[in-house]
Amino acid sequence: MSFCLETYLQQSDDYEVLINKAGFKDCARLIRFKADEVIYVKPGEVILGVRIIGVPPIPIGIIENEKKLLIPYTKPCHGTSVVELPIDKKEIDNIRKLAI
Repeated sequence: MSFCLETYLQQSDDYEVLINKAGFKDCARLIRFKADEVIYVKPGEVILGVRIIGVPPIPIGIIENEKKLLIPYTKPCHGTSVVELPIDKKEIDNIRKLAI
């Protein structure tokens, strides 16, 4: 994969945290509300270089006209956040292939 979320969040300012230190259900609700398209993946899938963890099925939001992705990002002991970040079309297509 050409993109690593961990590295991106450490080295870039080109993303927005929409909700932080929240419960997974609240994050999933926000993704469903804000995204134009929502796909669901299994826990453990690798999205942007990170294994996604959470309560299945895990929603991933796509705002295609803005080329943005809404992703739940869970760090144990820190809760779950929803991160909105720019993404290219190729990565969006790769994520769609993981849909259940």
